[in-house]
Amino acid sequence: MPRKEKLTHLHFFWHDIFTGPNLSAVIIVSPKSNSFAFFGSVSVINDALTIGPDLSSGIIGRAQGLYLSASQEEIAALMAMNLVFTEGEYKGSTLTMLRRNTIFMKVREMPVIGRTSSFRFARGYVHVRTYQFDPKTGLTVVEYDAFNRFQSQLNGANFSREVIKWDRYED
Repeated sequence: MPRKEKLTHLHFFWHDIFTGPNLSAVIIVSPKSNSFAFFGSVSVINDALTIGPDLSSGIIGRAQGLYLSASQEEIAALMAMNLVFTEGEYKGSTLTMLRRNTIFMKVREMPVIGRTSSFRFARGYVHVRTYQFDPKTGLTVVEYDAFNRFQSQLNGANFSREVIKWDRYED
């Protein structure tokens, strides 16, 4: 069977929660100074990935990893995380990202550096946009658009495009 290159666009939301009974991020190293950029802080995450911007919209996976504040001049994080999909067509698949994330840029582009299962041998990138940021409550919601190309065992033309929209959210 001929191999076909496929472009997949995954659209979902990432929920980083630093307070309350359902926290998903924990600071494990506090900054050594009162820097506005939190330089030196390190956090571990197990953040929900959801269909829509509300946490109740349906969890389709987890973002597991860490991030650290790596700049003294601006709020910018070095992020290392796996996006672990637990529902839908890509259940059991992961995308791994290692990147610098300048938090207050409107759109950030980040490379996908690793992947497993359905995304094996893929190459791609992610666009992220902050959807909600509330430093008082410790809640951050970020919109993700992940684009990946990979070889699939499909008949037909040499290229296809697929947009994955989970059925409970319309943008």
